[in-house]
Amino acid sequence: MPRDKKAPKGTTGEGLVVTAQQSRFHVDASDIPPTKEIDIKDLTISIGGKEVLVHAELKLRENVHYVLVGRNGVGKSTALRALAEGRIPGVSWRLRILLLGQTKIVTASLDDRLGGLHLVSETESVLQHVIRSDAARERALREVTDLSAAIENTNDPLAVVRAVRKLRLHRLERQLAEVREIAARRSGARGAQSRKDLIASEEMVAVASTLAAQSDSEIDANVIPEETNAAVDMLAEIQSYLQITNSSAAEPRARSVLLGLGFKSDAIDKPFTHLSGGWRTRCDLACALFQKVDILLLDECTNFLDLPAVVWLESYIQSLEDTTVVVITHDRDFADAVAEELIVHREQGLEYFKGTLSAFEAERRKKVKYFTRMKAAQERKTAHIEDSIESHMRAAKRSGDDKKLKQAASRQKKLDERTGLEVSAKGGRFKLNRDLGGYHLTRRADIGDMIPGMDPLVRMAVPSEPPSLRFPGALVSMKGVSFAYPRTTKAILKDVDLVIHPGERVGIAGLNGSGKSTLVGLIVGGGDATGADNSGIGLQPTKGSVTRHSRARIRCFSQHAVEDLEARGAKDPELTALRELMQVADGELVEQDARGTLSSLGLSGRIASDVPVAALSGGQKVHFHHYHMVYEAETESIMQVRLALAKLIYHPPHLLVLDEVTTHLDSDTVVALIEALRNFQGALLVITHDRAIHEVPDFLSAALLSDAIKDPSEPKENCDTEERESSSR
Repeated sequence: MPRDKKAPKGTTGEGLVVTAQQSRFHVDASDIPPTKEIDIKDLTISIGGKEVLVHAELKLRENVHYVLVGRNGVGKSTALRALAEGRIPGVSWRLRILLLGQTKIVTASLDDRLGGLHLVSETESVLQHVIRSDAARERALREVTDLSAAIENTNDPLAVVRAVRKLRLHRLERQLAEVREIAARRSGARGAQSRKDLIASEEMVAVASTLAAQSDSEIDANVIPEETNAAVDMLAEIQSYLQITNSSAAEPRARSVLLGLGFKSDAIDKPFTHLSGGWRTRCDLACALFQKVDILLLDECTNFLDLPAVVWLESYIQSLEDTTVVVITHDRDFADAVAEELIVHREQGLEYFKGTLSAFEAERRKKVKYFTRMKAAQERKTAHIEDSIESHMRAAKRSGDDKKLKQAASRQKKLDERTGLEVSAKGGRFKLNRDLGGYHLTRRADIGDMIPGMDPLVRMAVPSEPPSLRFPGALVSMKGVSFAYPRTTKAILKDVDLVIHPGERVGIAGLNGSGKSTLVGLIVGGGDATGADNSGIGLQPTKGSVTRHSRARIRCFSQHAVEDLEARGAKDPELTALRELMQVADGELVEQDARGTLSSLGLSGRIASDVPVAALSGGQKVHFHHYHMVYEAETESIMQVRLALAKLIYHPPHLLVLDEVTTHLDSDTVVALIEALRNFQGALLVITHDRAIHEVPDFLSAALLSDAIKDPSEPKENCDTEERESSSR
């Protein structure tokens, strides 16, 4: 049988290279797929010379909801982007694939890419913005309007001809763009055929362009009946599409999505341009959920959502019965709620599991325990047989008994043939012809090969004990505190009473805009509490009092810690993690101690001293900011978090404030962070929407839920990010 060929490489200007196996069932990008399923074998993806997937199998079954999990830096987002951009050979562009990335919306449909962007006017409402995000629907509505107007125009019989020719030209131009992109990626015989198709498509566009440019005097009157019939057929086809997609229900559907994501009713009808960054991100999520697609890809879609919005999103994804969904998330509860199947991205491959993340981990631990015990038992049995063989050999030499030699040979044969796996995949008795077909070096599979591989544990070590205070007392005491930003009449906080004593653990959860970050700013007060420029720090209450222990060291990991490091790295391209920490310490640390702190967080050796901060990924920057953590597995996003944490913990604080620290961390690192903070004897204040943290037994001693809701259309009050922007004004 001839060997399957590799499909041509798909590349981008950013160095993304994708290859996959090509078989007789290969689906071209221009083909209409017979099913929405994706089954790509021997998939290899690399970016910038780094291999993300190697000889992996990508399989997405129709209308199944997947959760894609893996350590930060393994390439989950890169794999989804390659799929969403249509870079994977064998995935048809006729499939409507939409990716809501961490920064933008990406689609595989060339039609959507050509018509998916629209200029946002000053008066366009949030609702209109979401509705107009569906490029296919907007184009269909425009075509219906143009064709209907031309058909109904009885005063100008040539209007129909012009409308039909204009529509044909636009469709052929979109087809030409698609053919041109396909031809640019192919080589060999298929590339030659693609270039022939490109030439033919260019000729068709040239003819259509000539006809569309004809003046009224040049148009033959005999074509009017033919073009009129064509216009009627086109109109019926487009109207049928709009009816199938339930276009008339677009407005109530968009409004329902926006309300579910936390927008207030009056804010939905206000201008989109009035939204802040956090609420625009929510609006992007609403645009992705609103559109009718075949495959929906969501990359960390819960990062900017509060708990009610996350719960609503869980329910919405569960209700999508005709859409394949792939979600990347660090929220374990959210992952368990939406996952029907799990895709595990590890060791440059993809593993599949029918069930949730929690079930997968439980099953993996069960298998590890089962096969480890089986291997240990067989090793004891093997050792016993080897001892008996040696004893029989010694007895045979002493007495010259051939029976002893035969017994030893028999046992050696049994040892050679039967050592290994003794059960089938279903747990029954092992049968050679059934369970180990084909050519193998041994008669039994090695039990060690059956023990599932596990990612190395993420380890973090936080300095456990801050320096003792000279006299006892509360670290922070707030009494009757109210706060309102300048030029606003509505108070963000009203009559807040809060006391934090040494060693206490406090968790805060609340809706976006309810004043959580404002509360943090009031608690932290002035001074260099974050090691970064942050306008939200140093707020003063408009009413009431905030008293802080005069000797207490308070440090805060802010929501913008990573962004602040990115800005500093962009401003100074030569800035490294080591130099940044030395500057923050301002002479309090010698280089050896600074390297030790960074190394304990995973930024060791040349990574700390030679790699610029601008080149560190999200996770590395965060660890640098506050604490002293040991992290064995090299990942990308987590490295930014390490950098941010190191700046806060080189001297253990008496009160550590963590504001949405889990945003850039994977689920394994979140668990490791919780375990590390258990040993921290200082006070801890955690602001997070991650339910897993609030549900950890004996971790947080109190939880404060703020029920104040701010208007998302008011840029000075609508979310925690904007609260800080207002204070700087």
